[in-house]
Amino acid sequence: MNDPVPATGRQFEIGHGSARAVVTEVGAALRVFEVGGVPYSETYGADEQPPSAAGAVLVPWPNRVADGRWTLEGEPQQLSLTEPARHNAIHGLLRHAPWRLVEHAESTVVLHAMVPSQPGWPVPLLTSIGYTLDDSGLTVTHTVENLGSRATPFGVGVHPYPRAGNAATDDCVLRLAAANVLPVDPERLLPARPPRALEGDEIEFRSGRRLAGVLLDTAFGGAAPAPDDPEQLVRHRLTDPSGHGVELWADPVFKWVQVYTADEFPGRGRAVAIEPMTCPPGALNSGTDLLVLRPGETWIASWGLCPF
Repeated sequence: MNDPVPATGRQFEIGHGSARAVVTEVGAALRVFEVGGVPYSETYGADEQPPSAAGAVLVPWPNRVADGRWTLEGEPQQLSLTEPARHNAIHGLLRHAPWRLVEHAESTVVLHAMVPSQPGWPVPLLTSIGYTLDDSGLTVTHTVENLGSRATPFGVGVHPYPRAGNAATDDCVLRLAAANVLPVDPERLLPARPPRALEGDEIEFRSGRRLAGVLLDTAFGGAAPAPDDPEQLVRHRLTDPSGHGVELWADPVFKWVQVYTADEFPGRGRAVAIEPMTCPPGALNSGTDLLVLRPGETWIASWGLCPF
């Protein structure tokens, strides 16, 4: 008799030296990333549903769409309300879908998934995600291809929970490469006003702010590489009291980062999600930083986790 399949489907493990990662079949989520046995992302059991969207791949839009409604070339679209308590559609269409394995080598795994034409999303897309370990850490590469006959806007995000080794989250310092913040209404977490410059305690995130007492479910924008960065990458950092930690780097197209502090992450308590996004909440309606794919076009971009 075959063993039962875990809640997250098959588990695809990769390794390089002392580094190890595990990716799930359902949702193509990063479930484990560690180096030398030290965790650099929060984890959960293969038989558990990913807590607080841990590791979720957010395609073809990240974050929320108010009432699930948007318009494509003047045609009203109605998405399923996957956050019914707030009457929103949230985090795209592939969080709970099984992804198809197309490559699994020692240090690399690649999975594909289809976004078929459906109510609320009329343009079919083929998307892939590749996870690769090397000496620098973990690199994650996304591709999206338009299989339809018309252009479509879209966005991409991901929902990792980086971890600065074994340090308590509240003892860590978070530094963001962001210049502004998107105010949202507290009830539905939808954009309430245009982005504004960082102010007050928010400014500390530019140089580093300790997370003790900080509560966030906030989209920060204007994320950009430092002018003197030789690789021209966006870099966010989570640092423990000893000065070590993990860097989340991203291609410049990831102009936004959602930061969410979870108080009850299983087995951990306080945890922090640092979510690179190509566009902010509500972008399918505001148009802010939306990407557009014409028929037959393919988009590609990467981000990664680098312990230091």
